[in-house]
Amino acid sequence: MFAEARIVAAKDLRLEWRSRVTTTQVVPFAVLTLVLFAFAIDPSRGVLGRVAPGLFWVAVLLSTTLAANRAHAVETDAGTRDMLRLSGLEPRAVFAGKAAAIVVQLLGLEIVLAAGTVVLYNVQLATPALLLSAALPATVALGAAGATYGALAASVRVRETLLPLLLLPVLAPVLIAATSATEAAIDSTPEAGWGWAGLLVVLALLYAGAGAGIYGVLLEDQ
Repeated sequence: MFAEARIVAAKDLRLEWRSRVTTTQVVPFAVLTLVLFAFAIDPSRGVLGRVAPGLFWVAVLLSTTLAANRAHAVETDAGTRDMLRLSGLEPRAVFAGKAAAIVVQLLGLEIVLAAGTVVLYNVQLATPALLLSAALPATVALGAAGATYGALAASVRVRETLLPLLLLPVLAPVLIAATSATEAAIDSTPEAGWGWAGLLVVLALLYAGAGAGIYGVLLEDQ
């Protein structure tokens, strides 16, 4: 299964590398979101630094909808979804590969946004280990949910507007936990953040397990 998942992930990442959609659309969209927030919030009152963790993860969350939609739209528009079903690949491997490809894209995006947050919002990271321990499971949860709901909305004509409505409420717990853990990492209060990091691990396992369990049904129903 892991070998098949690597094939699917490599295929999706090659498509993104050739199309440059992530670098030319998703990343600029996320950075522009941070810039607009920076203009909208008065930095002189110190509010910008306090809300930086939440704005960072909101930008990541919005970008997840774009990446998840893109991961399935390519196959749907090209008519290759039937070929994927007939390929003999294990549905769980297809799910794992697509989720992994989304996770890789989001991790690259988060690095860019983290640098942008430091520059625009003037924040300093006190506990990087906590941030990494929270960001990795949070990104896995985002990728797993994005792969699952992206497959659910893939065959719908209005998938671009339907997918955020389906995905964002499910990812609200990830947003809350990741924001709280990031706040603790910035405020140098790691004892308050490790519990949120643990919750993110549970959410990542939950979303990944649920996606792997139902992805075969979603793939056949498209």
